[in-house]
Amino acid sequence: MTQNWNAEAYAVNGAFVHRLAGGVVEWLNPQLGEKILDLGCGDGQLTMQLAQSGAQVEGVDASPSMVAAARARGMQVTEASAESLPFADGAFDAVFSNAALHWVRNQDAMMTQVRRVLRSGGRFVAEMGGQGNIAAIRVALIAVLERHGFAGAEDGVNYYPTPQIYARRLTQHGFKVERIELIPRPTPLPNGMNAWLRTFRKGVLDSLPELIRDEVVKETAALLAEALRDEEGNWIADYVRLRFIALAV
Repeated sequence: MTQNWNAEAYAVNGAFVHRLAGGVVEWLNPQLGEKILDLGCGDGQLTMQLAQSGAQVEGVDASPSMVAAARARGMQVTEASAESLPFADGAFDAVFSNAALHWVRNQDAMMTQVRRVLRSGGRFVAEMGGQGNIAAIRVALIAVLERHGFAGAEDGVNYYPTPQIYARRLTQHGFKVERIELIPRPTPLPNGMNAWLRTFRKGVLDSLPELIRDEVVKETAALLAEALRDEEGNWIADYVRLRFIALAV
């Protein structure tokens, strides 16, 4: 399944992604003049924030819509996949990523590329979905998809590993893991569950017959209301983040 991003919808319904990135940015601790690659930079809002530190920041993203949005903000961004980075060996002091790595299809190829473009001793700092991320949302969506005859449509959309498994994988690709944590982070959805599904499961919905897409969204939200919507009607998604610092050795 390929996720088809709409930068305008993401700006409205996914703004919490960059607003809640303070912790991983703190772990990165960008320094004046160093070269940083923002991997999966999306619409460039966080890229712009990193650049304000005085670092030389370049973005890369596989979505044409996101790349256009980031460039419109004045960011230097390349359209490319994480598994095939078009940069020279050792080009960066740090590779940073927020809320993007769990979308990468080939984790091993991505790690090989990140290690290649990092200088020796450079740091790979990222936050992504970890084990248990959006568990309730996925269970509800899978149940609804099966009911409509589309079992498997959610399979392989994201990768949410444990810290132990991801640390081992990083080590196998030439990194020394300095710190890795699984962080539960219940996340308010100001525009509700329907908007979240249409933004973050756009690829799944686009794979369905158009006539049933609205019904799938409606039924999924109805299943989730008891667990993820409070008595005042506010939605809180069951996010769990995996955050790490790994050094290129």
